[in-house]
Amino acid sequence: MFSSKKWSPKGLHVYITGGSQGLGLALAKLVARKGAHVSIVARTQSKLDDALKELEANRQSPDQVFKAFSFSLDTAEESTAALQAASDAHGGKVPDAVFACAGAAKPMYLLEMQPEDLSRGMTNGYWIQAWTAFAAAKQMVRENKKGKIVLVSSTLGYMSLIGYSSYSPAKHALRGLADSLHSELMLYDIDTHIFFPPTMYTPGFEEENKTKPAITRTIESTDEGLTAEQAAAGLLSGVEKGHAHITADLITSLFRASTRGSAPRSNAALDFVLDLVALVGIPIWRRSVDKQVLAHRAEHREYLRTKGLID
Repeated sequence: MFSSKKWSPKGLHVYITGGSQGLGLALAKLVARKGAHVSIVARTQSKLDDALKELEANRQSPDQVFKAFSFSLDTAEESTAALQAASDAHGGKVPDAVFACAGAAKPMYLLEMQPEDLSRGMTNGYWIQAWTAFAAAKQMVRENKKGKIVLVSSTLGYMSLIGYSSYSPAKHALRGLADSLHSELMLYDIDTHIFFPPTMYTPGFEEENKTKPAITRTIESTDEGLTAEQAAAGLLSGVEKGHAHITADLITSLFRASTRGSAPRSNAALDFVLDLVALVGIPIWRRSVDKQVLAHRAEHREYLRTKGLID
């Protein structure tokens, strides 16, 4: 907290999953502008090809190495293979920093879900990042790399609301994983960080809105949100400063301060102020949300009847 020395990606190999669009691509371009070698991973090769062109537009030196790899990351085997492919492009050495930005959400009412919606929610929200962290930690320790592992949760990793029963649990689980790794990996001088972004205006957000309940969109309408570029800047700034839990907006910072648990403080004085504001503000916010949900009850029951989900 008292150190003035900041981490810099310049000259380092930065590995980013979900790097073909949204937060991952914005982060890739940002670290490219700071002089990093960048490896991005995603499912779709055509999107990766377009992303590489954008990275080239941000090149600072002819020595920088930009690579793209097509993997699904749904399993331990795929995640390990993806990381190994990126390592092989750098003499077999593990990346200096691993940012797990891949993931997806499908907000909907629990009563509309099929069992696979809940299991897919954990895969897309938790396992797709957990397997990357699993592979990175093992390889970093084997090579004695004093690296960084960065996970991406959500404001919904601190709280939750209607419509997110397949997504929010995964984001809470990522917080548990990050806090566990922060404690364990300090044995090997490996830093662990986790980012809690609010609404991000990305292609993923547009996909979410296809299934998102109307009441959820109404509640979220008070959230100004961030562009992918704003979120990437907030994420990288937190990593550079060494923050364990990283937030980039006031609302999420209030939730962080009030539900911090044993996570390290970023700024003790600021957190004290945020605690006081959250003490008053969060219960007011919660009552407001509950009031909106209850006012939606009659409309919601009629909606369920039209879907044949209740009599």
